[in-house]
Amino acid sequence: MYRYAAVVLFLASGIVFQLSHGVEVTVSDSEGKLCIYANLMVNFSVSYEEVGNKSSTAEFELPSKVTTEGSDCNVTSSLLKLNFGGHTWSVNFTNNGDKYQADSITFSYDLSNKAVFPNAALNETLSVSFKPEITGVAKDTCYSCKSRDTFESDTVNQTLWDVLIQAFVSNNSKCESCKCSFSITSTQTSAPTPTTTPTPTTTPTPTLPTPAVGVYSIKPDVNGTACLLANFGLRIGLKQAEEMNFDPNGTTTSGKCGDNSSDLVLVSKTMTIMLTFTNDTKKFRLHALNITGKTSVVFSEANTNLSLWEAAVGASYMCNKEQNYTITSMLTLFTFNLRVQPFGVRKGVFSTAHECSLDDTSILIPIIVGAALAGLILIVVVAYVIGRRKTYVGYQTL
Repeated sequence: MYRYAAVVLFLASGIVFQLSHGVEVTVSDSEGKLCIYANLMVNFSVSYEEVGNKSSTAEFELPSKVTTEGSDCNVTSSLLKLNFGGHTWSVNFTNNGDKYQADSITFSYDLSNKAVFPNAALNETLSVSFKPEITGVAKDTCYSCKSRDTFESDTVNQTLWDVLIQAFVSNNSKCESCKCSFSITSTQTSAPTPTTTPTPTTTPTPTLPTPAVGVYSIKPDVNGTACLLANFGLRIGLKQAEEMNFDPNGTTTSGKCGDNSSDLVLVSKTMTIMLTFTNDTKKFRLHALNITGKTSVVFSEANTNLSLWEAAVGASYMCNKEQNYTITSMLTLFTFNLRVQPFGVRKGVFSTAHECSLDDTSILIPIIVGAALAGLILIVVVAYVIGRRKTYVGYQTL
C-alpha cells in the first residue's frame, strides 16, 4: 500500500504536492466531486536555439508545485492539465462507457522562461504532442506503469515513470488502496498466451466532400472597410481521430489588424482556430496557428514558428489547389481555394494575387511555347543543311 501525507488538496486550491515517488494531484468536477486522480514523475529534455545561432539543451523535471487550472472532466472526456513556470503538461482522456484511454499527451514550453532556457533566441511558447499507449482501462480502475516510458520528438524528449492515473473516478473515491486492476509496462518480458479471435470486419472510411469555402473579413469598426480578407475551405487531420471539415456556417469571426501583426479568429460549434500573420514591411506570412476543439476527442494543437502563405505586403496570397501542411506531429491542415490578405487591403477587396506553385501556370506556358518554337527552328535548320548538301553533291556530279 502506498503511504501518503495526511493532507489531500483538491482542485479548488489549485495545489498539488510531491511525495518521494512523484507528484500527486486530484481534480474535482463542477459539483466538487473527485473526477481525476494522478501520481507520476516526468522529466523533460528540450533542445532550443540560443542567441548567436547556437544550440543548447535544457533538462528539468515536473516540479512539486504545479496548478491544475484548465483541467476538466465530464462523463465522456477528461483533461488533466498541469501548469508550472509558464509551461503546461496535459493528457486528454476519452471514455466509451466501459473503458477509457489516453488520446494524447501535450507539452507546451515557454522559451521566455530564462531560468529554464537561458539566452534563448526566441520568446515564444511551443507545443509538441505524443500518442501514449494507454488504452482499454476498465471503468473504476487505474492505469499503472512503474517502468520508464520515453516519448521522443525532434526537439523534446519526455520520460514518465511511476505513473498512476485514474481518469474517471466514480463515487467520489479513487481506487481502493490505489491497487489497480490494470497495469501496463513499457517492456514485455514474456509473450502473451495466443488466443483465437475472429477476423475483424473493416469498414472503409468514407471520403469527405470538399469543404465549403468560408468568406471571412476583419473590419476595424462597424462602418469601416475590411483590413483583413480570407477565403478558404479547411480540413483538419488529427492522428487520434478521423479527418474533419471545418464548417463555415454559423462560424463567428473576430480578430485585429496591426502594422506588423494581424489575427483572424474563427469559432465554430466544435472548434476555435486562431491564425496570426506577421510582416517584415516587404512580405507577409502565416506565422502562428492555434486550433482547439472538442469533437470525437478533445484536442489543442499550436505552432508559433510557421512561415506559410508568403506574399508581398499589399498583395494577396492565392492557392486554388488542395494543399496540406504538417502543423504539429498530431495535426495536419488541408486548404482548398485559399486566398488571404492580412495587410494593405484597399477598398475592401483583394489586391493582385501571388499564386502558389501549384497554380502558377503562367511560367509553364512560355516554357512550353518556347520549347516548341526551338524544336521547329531546329527542324528547319536540319532540313536546310540536308538540302544544301544534296545540292552541293549534285553540282559535283555535273
